[in-house]
Amino acid sequence: MILSARLRAAAGVLKDAGLPAPVFEARALVAGVLGLSREEMVARPERPIADVEETRLADALARRAAGAPLARITGEREFWSLSIRLGPDTLVPRPETETVIEAVLAHVEDRDRACSILDLGTGSGCILLALLSELPRARGLGVDLAAGCLAQAADNARRLGFSDRAGFTAGDWGRGLDGAFDIIVANPPYVARDEAAALPVEVRDFDPDLALFGGADGLEAYRALAPDLVRLLAPGGIGVVEMGAGQAEEIAAIFKDSGLFVGSAWCDLAGHARALPLATGPRPLERGRSKKKVGNRVVPV
Repeated sequence: MILSARLRAAAGVLKDAGLPAPVFEARALVAGVLGLSREEMVARPERPIADVEETRLADALARRAAGAPLARITGEREFWSLSIRLGPDTLVPRPETETVIEAVLAHVEDRDRACSILDLGTGSGCILLALLSELPRARGLGVDLAAGCLAQAADNARRLGFSDRAGFTAGDWGRGLDGAFDIIVANPPYVARDEAAALPVEVRDFDPDLALFGGADGLEAYRALAPDLVRLLAPGGIGVVEMGAGQAEEIAAIFKDSGLFVGSAWCDLAGHARALPLATGPRPLERGRSKKKVGNRVVPV
């Protein structure tokens, strides 16, 4: 079979499985499994499919039709225009997490200034690497409990050319760390345990529990993070944490009670308060307010 015919057949399989965008997904799946660029897909429609490739494609199509996320099958996902490779211990990066990057950058006065970044619960390293791509003189440290995450994040840093500015270490949030960081980011687990059944199958059955569930009310990680941020965030620095939909007021209260100043939450494209800026004083938050986007991208907590 040639490439163009295999694409048509793959789209038919995915359409029969009830997927909403079978043609798009077929192209992405075939390209990912065969390691072809978009340009190669267009330029070589007559490319023959070898038997070993057909076996891999058939397996990938069966997995996708059964509900496995496309990114889990291809092993990578684009985040902030970076190709992030995934492992079994990492979350699949999602568009709403890019709100964290936007919020941080709005609070940075000079992107060319040397600064230090701490990424707590780094996972694939996507947040840290996205920030390093925007802040050319920044250096960062990613921390995670899972050895698989640390290995995957280090591989992503090496492949994307950030190894000289990114380090990774095992740890339980900020415990045991010293020093002051100019930027601290975290995308902690925030799903309550009793909400597991309501999660999409692609999340519930394929993302790691350690990165999803934040205890009985979903807020355990924020309670653990609060004293670490108070201790590790430099004066004049900015912290940003991701939140689940509807959690902004409770999470803001946790950090306010710890003594941090809390800024206005940034909304994702769906209008949910998603990223919460934090500081040891009001001035970094004032910088962020002066650079708000128009529309509903920023809302008060």
